[in-house]
Amino acid sequence: MYYKSRKYRLFYICNFAFLLVASIACVLPLIHILAVSFSAKEPANAQAVGLWPIGFNTDAYKQTFSNPNFLESIVVSIERVLLGTIIGMAVTILTAYPLSKMNARFRGRTMYTWFFVFTMLFNGGLIPTYMVIQKMHLMNSIWALVLPGAVSAWNMVLLLNFFKTVPRELEEAALIDGANHIKTLWYIYLPISMPSLATLSLFTMVAHWNSWFDGMIYLTDAQKWPLSTLLQTIVVTEDFSKINMRPEDVKLISNETVKASQIFIGAIPILLVYPFLQKYFVKGMVLGAVKE
Repeated sequence: MYYKSRKYRLFYICNFAFLLVASIACVLPLIHILAVSFSAKEPANAQAVGLWPIGFNTDAYKQTFSNPNFLESIVVSIERVLLGTIIGMAVTILTAYPLSKMNARFRGRTMYTWFFVFTMLFNGGLIPTYMVIQKMHLMNSIWALVLPGAVSAWNMVLLLNFFKTVPRELEEAALIDGANHIKTLWYIYLPISMPSLATLSLFTMVAHWNSWFDGMIYLTDAQKWPLSTLLQTIVVTEDFSKINMRPEDVKLISNETVKASQIFIGAIPILLVYPFLQKYFVKGMVLGAVKE
């Protein structure tokens, strides 16, 4: 058998070693951030903390959770993720379903599909997009973060190709029994497409949770910033005035430990969601990527 050959065993060992090194490289930064967040002020400022806390304390977390601006930014991020995922997936499903039909049943399907593909290659740019948001009176609202990216052409193409793999006989049987397209989509296509839907939902959630640039552009009120925009301001520009930290608090607690605690807290939701959807990834990505 091929898997008992020397070349296959050598490939298996090299592949295992590569994935092990890649996994460690992904986990070590998170462990370092966690260790810094639980360390004392002096070793954190001296960047002497490695993978284990020095002078263990929880002052940074107490300061973080007692800050109302930080907690409000988490609420804004959760609201953005929920609205963005629900609206984005609804639009993606309703777009991909008709475009998955044959040309004989949906004339012009190829032309519409290319319209969406065109937007993957070219876009209007930052200034025209900003003017559209401003003219639509979406500035300083959660909708400025949710609506502009509601239609993801990439996700639509993946789901479109997944819908094409659904056996035509199932749809024909449903139509013969009197079901319309809404019922066919709801009772036939969506249950079969759960791996692809779970994968695309996680992609959408992660994209909304990590997106910070649009919040800085469209939200002039820092009180309405999502968590990613707030963290970008704190970590990159080191502007602690946005979270209303008092000078006496800054003197008592290291900026490094506060930043590390907030980064770790910001990563927790995605770390909690990922294991529940990970089992759908391989099937969802592979079947969605196959094009007939």
